[in-house]
Amino acid sequence: MKNDLVSALRPAATMTILFALLLGMVYPMLMTIIGQTAFPRQANGSLVMEGGKVIGSSLIGQGFTGARYFHGRPSAAGKGYDASASSGSNLGPTSQVLIDRVRGDIRALAPEHPGQPIPADLVTASGSGLDPEISPEAAEWQVDRVAKARGIEPAALRRIVAAETQQPVLGFIGEPRINVLALNLRLDARAAGRKD
Repeated sequence: MKNDLVSALRPAATMTILFALLLGMVYPMLMTIIGQTAFPRQANGSLVMEGGKVIGSSLIGQGFTGARYFHGRPSAAGKGYDASASSGSNLGPTSQVLIDRVRGDIRALAPEHPGQPIPADLVTASGSGLDPEISPEAAEWQVDRVAKARGIEPAALRRIVAAETQQPVLGFIGEPRINVLALNLRLDARAAGRKD
């Protein structure tokens, strides 16, 4: 009886140890080596550097508030754009808190274009609360404000926005989108006289 138990447990224990080593050590090390070799930028968080200093990530939204900058989606992560608290608000469409927040955002944005509808992504947070991108419609809605604040012709600013617009993958996966950080950095570089 004891021998039967030992002979039954031996393969189970061996397989547990084998898979713990394989899946807990070998596979993660292999994926780390492949990631660091083939995709080092992405494996390290797609960090955006300027002057040797990390200023953000192309994967995480940031709060831009000045008139000179395009604004991203509202953030529901922590106290706003907190990558350690990534999540949606979990507020449903009938939540009074959500309704009040969206109405407040609409009131704040409405004076930019009185009587015009505001693109939904300028008043609604994404599922993660950290979406770094906006729709071309949301960018177009902000062009006049940014052009005036920067002293740029709106037509020239529209060309920059069009150049920063990323198309759907393979032409049909996803939606056209604009990374707000990349767009604002390009505008800052232009203002500083650096080549785009």
